[in-house]
Amino acid sequence: MTAEDKLDAIIIGAGPAGAACAYVLARESKSVLLVERGASAGSKNVTGGRLYTYALELVEPGLYKKAPLQRKVVREQIMLLGQKSAVTVDYADFACGEEVPQSYTVLRAPFDEWFAAEAENQGVMVAAGILVEELIEENGRIVGIKAGEDEMYADVVIAADGVNSFIAQKAGLRPDITASLVGVGVKEIIELPDELIEARFNLTGDEGAARVAIGCTEGISGGAFLYTNKGSLSLGIVFNPAQAAKNGRSIQEILQDLKLHPAILPLIDGGTTVEYGAHLVPELGLSGVPRKLYRDGLLVVGDAAGFGINTGTIIRGIDLAIVSGLAAANAVLKAGAPAQVGPLYMQELEDLLLLPTMKVFAGWHHIMEIPRIFKEYPDMANAAMKFMFTVDGKVPAKMTKAMLGIARRHASFGQLAADGWKAFRAI
Repeated sequence: MTAEDKLDAIIIGAGPAGAACAYVLARESKSVLLVERGASAGSKNVTGGRLYTYALELVEPGLYKKAPLQRKVVREQIMLLGQKSAVTVDYADFACGEEVPQSYTVLRAPFDEWFAAEAENQGVMVAAGILVEELIEENGRIVGIKAGEDEMYADVVIAADGVNSFIAQKAGLRPDITASLVGVGVKEIIELPDELIEARFNLTGDEGAARVAIGCTEGISGGAFLYTNKGSLSLGIVFNPAQAAKNGRSIQEILQDLKLHPAILPLIDGGTTVEYGAHLVPELGLSGVPRKLYRDGLLVVGDAAGFGINTGTIIRGIDLAIVSGLAAANAVLKAGAPAQVGPLYMQELEDLLLLPTMKVFAGWHHIMEIPRIFKEYPDMANAAMKFMFTVDGKVPAKMTKAMLGIARRHASFGQLAADGWKAFRAI
């Protein structure tokens, strides 16, 4: 391809951000090339999570109805794990999003393949198995990409190549990824008959549950997730890689201990692991977003831009990726001149409420810096529940005295006060 054959847009990465951007641009008759490093869209993705469907509605009303989504989440569950016990909070909302269900569990491989195909139906050229090695720059402006001996040109290049974005690094918009910026996620897909899933999680029909757990990572900053799909469960852990490197046990051993925990094993018993994978996820929220998300001729979207929210109970990434891809497409469509694209992109991120949403949760990652959250406090909660429900024929201690004693065994009053103040300031 020569400079004279240039496209309107080249998008690097066929994940949710890249596919959403390509879909919208092609729908508006722009010439778009969607480049994917994997053998096909979704072939490198192992995320087992959830999608908040408002994002697809922003791309096109009713689009979520076509997507290969799994189960509509009606049960939100939080679990605090002790060594051989668990405290579980189960919130059920059976009227959740009756018009547009709030969220579905999703498997990224089939979802990404579907979304890229939908973009292709709009006229996008999808090129899989292509490794982009360089950006082409002329007079300070990004004008195209190099893949092997091939050069491809476009009015704008959009980096949607994931959390460890090689393109954003090449453009000088972010340094190489460090352990402090990301979490490591390890996940299994466990096949299980739908009737067992529904019985074990108290579900019917297409209803689903999303469960998060803490107290299962050997004291490492992080937690676990368990999502119900159609015919399978997504079970995994996410934790801080720097802390994990100092731990004496392997990632696989920690995950195996989680699977054998007496509160988890009955949920997955009889299942067959059919997929195993690991990936990096943005962990610092707004603090992890690069200072600048564009250069002349280049925009950065999705995980490559650090768009992710993790409060411990709310985990969001796919919806933010889709919205950022839409924001990039809108900016390209609205720009009257190339120099306007970058500033318009930032304005679209505001108008579509992505950046305002991230600002709301900007400090929450500091809560994850409290080390006692991942062992002492889950143990404390389990010890308190054990006291409340134990009947052994002896005269029980007074409630206030017993609870103070339990608290003292797990953290000093100074630590409790300091942790409480840090959490308050974070939110």
